[in-house]
Amino acid sequence: MESLQQKIIKELRVLPKIDPAEEVRKSVDFLKEYAKKHSFIRGFVVGISGGQDSTLVGKLTQMAVNELNEEVGEQKYSCYAVRMPYGKQLDEQDAQDAIRFIQPTKVITVNIKRAVDASVESLREAGIILTDYAKGNEKARERMKVQYSIALMTDSVVVGTDHAAEAVTGFYTKYGDGGVDLVPIYRLNKRQGKQLLEYLGCPEHLYTKVPTADLEDEKPQLPDEKALGVSYDLIDDYLEGKDVPEEARKIIEGHYLRSRHKRHMPITIFDDFWK
Repeated sequence: MESLQQKIIKELRVLPKIDPAEEVRKSVDFLKEYAKKHSFIRGFVVGISGGQDSTLVGKLTQMAVNELNEEVGEQKYSCYAVRMPYGKQLDEQDAQDAIRFIQPTKVITVNIKRAVDASVESLREAGIILTDYAKGNEKARERMKVQYSIALMTDSVVVGTDHAAEAVTGFYTKYGDGGVDLVPIYRLNKRQGKQLLEYLGCPEHLYTKVPTADLEDEKPQLPDEKALGVSYDLIDDYLEGKDVPEEARKIIEGHYLRSRHKRHMPITIFDDFWK
């Protein structure tokens, strides 16, 4: 009988070993083919935080744009790298280093602080007092809204940064950073993403830094691994089919089962949602 681990690996299509050059090619070609099949597309929107995942996706997207423009012989396509700090970002230098590495067509900066604070205040006036955690979700969803507004005005699509280690744990905001059109690194785990960045010549500090969502005011720069209760190394081992300690397995599978709704389209009357 198929174990839950085997089911998850099959669902997320994670390989135990990868060839970074081959995986870069897969992601770039995926973005290019999507653009070619949809004549309305003139660009891609990518939110850039300065972390590993957005740096990788931004670079892959710009590579696709460069190749598309070379093939058509004109600057038809663009990569819009969008900076969306809430006030002043503590690791802003990393974000700027990522921009220099990506070399996007255009950088757009939208400070989301006023919009998020206005939303929090409007809810407070209606009697809904958000926790710091809930406010973090407001930030993520405001960033989603910003990216789709830019995409609409530039005939673009929104490219997401979700990967297998986030997908298995549901470590993203539903209709926030999970609200995107394309996810070119979905099949990769965290360490495989690092391999691609190393292959692409990314500054080392951008993919060796401690991963953090940085959404909560009261817990700035809270490490992902502390929030999840398990390390990315163990999550990656699990996704590669390796044996992991029983406690780690329970945590990973618990996250997976509790977050199933995030990996599902809106439920209809025809769905077996109780299974």
